[in-house]
Amino acid sequence: MVDFGGWDMPVEYSGLLAEHNAVRTGVGVFDVSHMGCIQLRGPGSLAAVQRLLMNDASKLQVGQAHYSAMLTPEGTFVDDVVLHKLSDNDYLIVINAGTREKDIQWVRKTIGSMPSVHINDFSDMYTQIAIQGPRAQETLQKLTDTDLSAIRNYWFTWGKVAGNYNVLIARTGYTGEDGFEIYIPSDEVTSASVWQQISAAGQEFGIVPAGLGARNTLRLEASMALYGHEISDEVNVFEAGLGRYCKLDKDADFVGKAALLASAQAAPMRKLVGLEMVDRGIARDAYPVRSLEGEPLGVVTSGSPSPTLKKNIAMAYLPPDEATLDNVVAVEIRGTLAKARVVPTPFYKRARPSVVKS
Repeated sequence: MVDFGGWDMPVEYSGLLAEHNAVRTGVGVFDVSHMGCIQLRGPGSLAAVQRLLMNDASKLQVGQAHYSAMLTPEGTFVDDVVLHKLSDNDYLIVINAGTREKDIQWVRKTIGSMPSVHINDFSDMYTQIAIQGPRAQETLQKLTDTDLSAIRNYWFTWGKVAGNYNVLIARTGYTGEDGFEIYIPSDEVTSASVWQQISAAGQEFGIVPAGLGARNTLRLEASMALYGHEISDEVNVFEAGLGRYCKLDKDADFVGKAALLASAQAAPMRKLVGLEMVDRGIARDAYPVRSLEGEPLGVVTSGSPSPTLKKNIAMAYLPPDEATLDNVVAVEIRGTLAKARVVPTPFYKRARPSVVKS
């Protein structure tokens, strides 16, 4: 158990490799109740969301979610989020645990004075449980009458799960696999009961509880950004390769837009890339990246052995002229330079959505 954003969180239960492989081949369950939930409600909620977040919420339909971010005026990251459209005047923003208090203060500072919008922090009212893997649908379907096959990726609905009514069921996740994230009442009895029922429902598929270690290796293989690693208040949207989620053409003056418009025509000073180790050694977080001659180039943002690919992989920021595919650089590992090759990302992508018709 370790401290994670003020929460006691398990690094592993039965072992990182077993948990990782269960999610890739069967199903795993994650306790992610540390994630925060901010609701914006009222006639002014869309205008508030459009001011607060970089993606274009006007394109969302009721029951749809998308990836977005809150930005600083410089176009760097306050936090990345998932936005859910609950109704035309009701939005749910899911935020990260490690930035929860900062995020809530930022939301109130940024849109608190806007008319006709009510801001509510519901983080302590919900427990979030993630069921992830190719057998996730079959597992969760045992506990609900809701037709899970009808929920598309990054869509959600409300239903009864494990005896609890009005549960938000979202086809989202942070593993690169198919799966669901459900939001249930946060009292200890309900949370424990639902967890136990999910574990029982997935027993025939080899379900295991998974901790922070597997969550990290799974998201790294899928090249998903982690705040404080790939993104931060020192990294802008274009450097992080997340420009596709930043809608500079939307009819709203969101925080950070002016800075990003000014820099949109200029090449980024650095670029986030994938690395695959050529020499022996593991490129760990914060290890320096150098030229083969030893000149400093950048830093590893996340690195680990890949249980799925059986290779040592990493993400790192490099100057654009060093970020070309197949370019060979060096990672400094305990004073020794080990070669690594720039490779395409994501490192791992599932072949097709694992949707099982009920």
